[in-house]
Amino acid sequence: MTVLTDKIKINKSNGVGWITLNQPQKKNAISFEMWEAIPHIAQRFSDDDDIRVVVVKGEGDQAFSSGADISQFENKRSSKSTTDEYNLTVKAAVAALDQLAKPLIAMIQGYCIGGGTSVAVHCDIRIAADNAVFAIPAAKLGLAYRWEDIYPLVQLIGPSFTRELLYTGNRFNATEAMQMGLINRVVPTAELESYVAEYTAGISANAPLTIHCANR
Repeated sequence: MTVLTDKIKINKSNGVGWITLNQPQKKNAISFEMWEAIPHIAQRFSDDDDIRVVVVKGEGDQAFSSGADISQFENKRSSKSTTDEYNLTVKAAVAALDQLAKPLIAMIQGYCIGGGTSVAVHCDIRIAADNAVFAIPAAKLGLAYRWEDIYPLVQLIGPSFTRELLYTGNRFNATEAMQMGLINRVVPTAELESYVAEYTAGISANAPLTIHCANR
């Protein structure tokens, strides 16, 4: 497969497609080019009959993603037109994750912040290591979300916890995230990869038409 940016790695093995956010020097912050690439990758994985389930993860052991790459904001969000383009690109990326025609699992360890949390929310299932940390620090950065941007989060964890995340901008550990319903499972960090491998193998072995119907 052709990769549109070296900041996302993709591969497949044993029926599992892997999407790796690959900017570890910035704790896998998601650049504009990465947002642009996600719909293309999602479509390719959707069309690949060898892939039964998809996992998105961060490179290294420090972060799933620390959020959008704010070092690009001066150029990519410096005017209404560039901000609109940026927002539409992000919107297309998360919509592509929603529409990916295979079960999509977020494998989370370390930081899962801002845009990283958004990516995780748009996955079907979230499995986190016990060192995972979650936050949406928009209020600390002077940023605002539109209702359509936060609605998936409200659907997942409800309005009260959504308000807590947005009002405080605080960081929450994996146990707290589990209590909110933000994640499905918490496992010891050292066991995360093996747990996800076993989990995806179980899904891959199940009836594909049943999975397809449940995925609609």
